[in-house]
Amino acid sequence: MKLYVIRHGQTDWNKEGRLQGHSGADLNENGVALAEETAQYLQDVPFDLCFTSPALRAEHTAQIILNNRIIPVIEDERLLEIGFGIWEGIPAFSKDAEIKFEPEVFKGFLKDPLSYIPPEGGESISDVLERTGNFLDEILEEPSYQDKTILISTHGCASRALMNRMYEEPDKFWQEGVPANCAVSIIDVENGIPKLTLKDHVYCTSDTDDMWAKQKL
Repeated sequence: MKLYVIRHGQTDWNKEGRLQGHSGADLNENGVALAEETAQYLQDVPFDLCFTSPALRAEHTAQIILNNRIIPVIEDERLLEIGFGIWEGIPAFSKDAEIKFEPEVFKGFLKDPLSYIPPEGGESISDVLERTGNFLDEILEEPSYQDKTILISTHGCASRALMNRMYEEPDKFWQEGVPANCAVSIIDVENGIPKLTLKDHVYCTSDTDDMWAKQKL
């Protein structure tokens, strides 16, 4: 089994540093271009099926990467981005953030994520680790998937959680930082054991930076 995990392309909310979570925008013009360029590099990958977050930005990215391949595309809510509850839509890196936003609390999301306390209606990192871990275990244990090549279209925090157990330092949740838009990681699975063989690779030459990927953690 081989898994290709991709973070979605850029959205206007990425560019503005807004907290998307379960909400958020579709790909912007640059996001579409990033996905199209990435698709060119992945055009010969023989994907057998695709799992995607139901968020439009992830679905759109998967559609572009697959480029008219006729394969099953399965939405799975466990691949959604971390939920930010009442903070969703707020510009996290702006001094003009709404009053309900607590910048000092949010800093924990980036600096000490495993201790981050979510806002009302939001999720903790532990919540995302649990649901993405359940998703991964289900994939690894499915007999019919053992010889498949699978695309997984998801988000920055969700992808970090999904691959957490494969990192050499799992306690360092963000690793080198938030993965860039359309960053691709590859997981090879042998005898049910996943191994990360490519990490956060950016195939495209266009500007992938957003306000998240620029943060120094």
